[in-house]
Amino acid sequence: MNKVGRFIRENLVQHIKEGCEKNNNTFVVSYTKVSGPKMNTLRRNLKQVGARVFVSKNKLAQKALQELKQERIANRLKGQTALVWSNADAVEISKALMKFVKGTEGVLIEVGFVDGSLLEKSDVERLSNLPSKDVLQVKLLQTMLAPATRLAYALNAKTRDLLSILKQLSEKKGGN
Repeated sequence: MNKVGRFIRENLVQHIKEGCEKNNNTFVVSYTKVSGPKMNTLRRNLKQVGARVFVSKNKLAQKALQELKQERIANRLKGQTALVWSNADAVEISKALMKFVKGTEGVLIEVGFVDGSLLEKSDVERLSNLPSKDVLQVKLLQTMLAPATRLAYALNAKTRDLLSILKQLSEKKGGN
């Protein structure tokens, strides 16, 4: 028969593993001397962009990450640690995290894991500077439609020129 403490720790490790496996994006945030209301602000801001924050003891998170073969992430856990999970747009999440980090002393983004790729602190910062997925899709669509738009404009220009010439001829002959 297992003790209650061991049962709870095993469930927490399983919860961390599931959170990392079921979500495309995982960010590890370490923080010191951050008040409860500030952390609630972070949770609220991240929830708006579709992410969840889970605070765990480092030993439990390390064990879960080692079982997932993520030793590089597990070895970086230090201090108070929060895991941020999401299937939403990683750019939006990184923007929310960077905004919080810049406005709060004692908070660092240790590492990120986005779609199977490990991101360092600098990579997360660069990711936060990118336009959102929707904006990139609009730009791609505009680029794809540009040749067709220019062709339509060119065809309309020739039609306009022809109509202008016909109107001038009509005016010369005394018509409207």
